[in-house]
Amino acid sequence: MQRILNQIKEKRFQQIYLLYGEERYLKKQYTQKLRDALTGGDEMNTHFFEGKDVPVAQIIDLAETMPFLSERRVIFLSDTGLFKSGGEKMADYLASPSPTAFFVFTESEVDKRSKLFKTASSKGCAVEFTVQDEKTLKRWIGSTLAKEGKKITEDAVRLFLSKTGTDMQNIQMELEKVISYCLDRDVVTDADVEAVCTVKLSDRIFDMMEAVARRQTRRALDLYYDLLALKVSPILVLSMIARQYNHLLQTKELKRRGFSDRDIASQLGVPPFAVGKYVSQASLYKSAELQRALEECADMDYQVKTGLFSDRMAVELLILSPRKVLKQ
Repeated sequence: MQRILNQIKEKRFQQIYLLYGEERYLKKQYTQKLRDALTGGDEMNTHFFEGKDVPVAQIIDLAETMPFLSERRVIFLSDTGLFKSGGEKMADYLASPSPTAFFVFTESEVDKRSKLFKTASSKGCAVEFTVQDEKTLKRWIGSTLAKEGKKITEDAVRLFLSKTGTDMQNIQMELEKVISYCLDRDVVTDADVEAVCTVKLSDRIFDMMEAVARRQTRRALDLYYDLLALKVSPILVLSMIARQYNHLLQTKELKRRGFSDRDIASQLGVPPFAVGKYVSQASLYKSAELQRALEECADMDYQVKTGLFSDRMAVELLILSPRKVLKQ
């Protein structure tokens, strides 16, 4: 990231930029920085393409066209999938592009073995935007609030992150709500966070699974119906239940083998501060029970796809009697 900032500051640009990784907010911010620096507001020579069906041949023809009254033509491409497959033609062109053509790619996923990735890395500037760690996120939240003349307690910021997750775009939206809610106060508290922050979908699933594990059937169903009221697809809920059981099984095994919370977080792809909740919920099951639950989820998914159960009923059955479904 610093490499991009230095090039912008020095006005010494490369013709190819690849911004990739899970962190959407930072990718968006740095894409905008590059747009401002490379185009200078010149919309006539700025072009945007998005999605997996981008017309590569047309883009190359565009790149070969001299810019109109400008030193460069800038082409932005996002989530094309070309860095996973089908990017050979683009890679061949980028090996020796027109000197007036500049490319900015933003991708969620890449295959670092692909020809296009290797070309972009060697001929241009490739930067990975990863999920930020807890310490970095806390510092960013603190600085964002400080600009508005506000502070946040340690307990409140941990609660805030437990609700928002590590996605900085989501954090930014929730921070705006908190700032508006605390307009006349300079300290953000737990109560403020509870009052305005939206619980992300995975946390709602976690709470539902906690109720299932503790055999609180009524609460689990109520949480499920809340998800349906929010227009969440039952089949998505089913897949997330299976994902949760898989995470719990992994947590239980990694903890048994002596892995630290940080290592477990890395294995699961969750923030370190969330591991304690997984360890606690995993302790409510035996490993064999979690394995059976995963098998039941797979079986129920098959039953839905073959028309034996509706997707809504499938989830209800897993909640009502998660260890008896296969025996019916």
